[in-house]
Amino acid sequence: MLGLLFMAKKLKKRTLEESVMLIQEGNQTLLNEIITAYKPFIAKTVSSVCKRYIYETDDEFSIGLIAFNEAIEKYSPDKGSSLLSFSEVLIKRRVIDYIRKQTKNQHISMDLTYSSLEEESDGMLLVNELSFEEYKKKSDEELRKEEIIHFQQLLTRFDLSFEDLVGNSPKHADARANAILVAITLTKHHELKQSLFEKKRLPIKELEKLVDVSRKTIERNRKYIIAIALILCSDYSYMKDYLKGVLEP
Repeated sequence: MLGLLFMAKKLKKRTLEESVMLIQEGNQTLLNEIITAYKPFIAKTVSSVCKRYIYETDDEFSIGLIAFNEAIEKYSPDKGSSLLSFSEVLIKRRVIDYIRKQTKNQHISMDLTYSSLEEESDGMLLVNELSFEEYKKKSDEELRKEEIIHFQQLLTRFDLSFEDLVGNSPKHADARANAILVAITLTKHHELKQSLFEKKRLPIKELEKLVDVSRKTIERNRKYIIAIALILCSDYSYMKDYLKGVLEP
C-alpha cells in the first residue's frame, strides 16, 4: 500500500498525459508504474459493464488491462479528451466485444448441442438468439450514451453545448456541405488542428486561405464546424456512424 501511495505521488508530479508521451517514447518502467497505479480504475470501469465486482483474476479484467495499455499506445492530445476519458470508452468497448463473442460462442455451442432435437431445440435456440440480440442492443445503447456524455464534456471545453449545435446547424444542404468541407480541411492540417485544441478557437484566418468558402460563412457556422472537427478527430465510433449521414449532401 505504501508503495502504491509513493508511486501515485510520483505520477502527480507530472500530468498523466505527459507521462503517456514519455511512455510512447519508450519509457517501459513508467508504463508499468501507471498500469499498476490505475488498476483500480480499470477494475471499476470493467465492473460498470459487467454489473458485478471484478477481480484481477477475471478474464474481463485482463481484457480491460489490455485495453488500457492500448489506450496509452494510441492516445494523442489531438483526440481532444483526457487519457482516462479515452481509455474508459476503449475499455468498455473491448469488454463488451469480449462478452458478445463469448455469448455468440455459447450460441454456436447451443446450436451444436441441440441440433438433434426438434421442437425443444427450436425453442432453446430462439431464446438464446433473442437474449444475444437483446444484450447486443443494450450494450450498443450503453456505449452510445457513453460517447454522448464524453462528447458533451468535450464540447464544454470549447464553450459549446448541444443546444448551441441545434441552434447553429446549417439549414441548407449546400451550407452544411461547405461547413463540413472546412471541418475536414482543418482536421487534415496538423498545425490548424493543434491550434484548435490549444486555443479552443477556430483558426478562421488560416482556414479562409485553404477553402473556397467566405470568411463570413466560416464565422456564421463556427460552432458547427468545431463540433464536426471534434467528432472527426475522435474515436467516437457511433458519432461517426451518425455523421456519415450528415456528411452526405
